[in-house]
Amino acid sequence: MLDWDDLRTVLAITRAGTAARAAETLGVHPSTVFRRLNAMERTLGVQLFRRLPDGYVPTTAGEEAGTVAERMEAEIAVLGRRLSGQDLRPSGTVRVTTTDTLVGLLQSDLPAFRREYPEIELRFLVTNRFFDLTRHDADVAVRPSIAPPETLVGRRVATVATALYASQRYLDEKPAEMDLAEHDWIAPDESLGQLPSTRWLAATVPAERIHIRANTLMAALEGTKAGVGVCPLPVFLGDAERGLRRLGAPLPELASELWLLTHPDLRFVGRVKAVMDFAAEALRRRRALFEGVGTDPAGGSENGAR
Repeated sequence: MLDWDDLRTVLAITRAGTAARAAETLGVHPSTVFRRLNAMERTLGVQLFRRLPDGYVPTTAGEEAGTVAERMEAEIAVLGRRLSGQDLRPSGTVRVTTTDTLVGLLQSDLPAFRREYPEIELRFLVTNRFFDLTRHDADVAVRPSIAPPETLVGRRVATVATALYASQRYLDEKPAEMDLAEHDWIAPDESLGQLPSTRWLAATVPAERIHIRANTLMAALEGTKAGVGVCPLPVFLGDAERGLRRLGAPLPELASELWLLTHPDLRFVGRVKAVMDFAAEALRRRRALFEGVGTDPAGGSENGAR
């Protein structure tokens, strides 16, 4: 007999491609994954995965088991959301997924949130990838997006303006008026391919002029501050750094949108609604910061966001 832990193991290996990465997803030791898989195959008398040098590939039996596991996972998630949706009290745990660029802004309002909702515990999941709220990886997502998943509901909080930045140290050697193709550049890597700035750089800047590629905007920001080159950055990041200079106004083609999202089954849960409403108000108060309104293209800002 297979139980849910067995099927979760099959599903994790199918998605991850290796037992080691599956163990990370499941939060167990790799030896536990090996042991479970070997025990399942012995019990069933069938091989579920082919062990190849570069990973695990499901057999026909493994694909069938994975399909059943995926269906069960979806049903369990639906049940969990429906049961959670019956809880209207503003108490319990809310998991908020956001980016490393936004978590500081969100946490700056935590003292006020704690005073208003002392029985809600927040857990921040900081990552640049979009967690699957359908599988209940998180309850609330706060992140920039041009096209948020249609399976989620929420509200658009602000436009996220993006401009080109460089350090004064860099500009002392290479004037801002140079042709774009002659500058040295810092760019997001392929893991941030959803950003308009990533696509703009690929279409505008010769690949040989890009000297650093980073998988987070915070890493790109540090390279820009060090004087490596020019980098497109959200204005709420770039304008906050005294050592950086904005090379002109924000570029419309680099703009994104800031969204506050949750799953439809969770929108009326008391604790989730409390987080959504509080975060929406807190972020809207910073709308000028996100949209670069009233800021000085030469660096610094008029709204105190320096």
